[in-house]
Amino acid sequence: MTDKQQEYNDKELLSHLQDPTLRIKAFSYIVKRYSEPLYWHIRRMVLTHEDSDDLLQNTFIKAWSNIENFRGESQISTWLFRIAINETLTFLGHKNMETVSLSHTDGIIAEQLESDTYFNGDHADALFHEAVQRLPEKQRIVFNMKYFDNMKYSEISEILGTSIGALKASYHIAVKKIESYLTENN
Repeated sequence: MTDKQQEYNDKELLSHLQDPTLRIKAFSYIVKRYSEPLYWHIRRMVLTHEDSDDLLQNTFIKAWSNIENFRGESQISTWLFRIAINETLTFLGHKNMETVSLSHTDGIIAEQLESDTYFNGDHADALFHEAVQRLPEKQRIVFNMKYFDNMKYSEISEILGTSIGALKASYHIAVKKIESYLTENN
């Protein structure tokens, strides 16, 4: 790799990652390239900046620790999103054991978002994010990947290992639930 930042395709990156003399530079490029999309994907799941930052760091630590096992059977982005989703789900699983159920938290998520210094939306945005947070885990992941990350169903299918038909159904149901929540709380 040269000192100038340039775009590399997955094949070139994989080649550089497998070469111990180029691995650190290649991984640094990956961190720079994927930090923002992974951060926002995680952030939409956990809502707080601090937790998102921690989970992003955990994602890259896990990726670095397992870089020698990555064989390139999927795209690097797919592999990283899979790690990020697993890290986030593990975190949420632990956090859910510590918190009350969502039925007792009406408005709390919106209030937390509005008081977060990193959140720059209005009350309607906060309610929208609350509606998304109330979705079941799988629907929330699919909704976030399709709506916010603008991923194709084929990409989501590869990351989650779910059929495209099931993903379309999950997304459709998620949209209906969000619409319903916003109508009820408007």
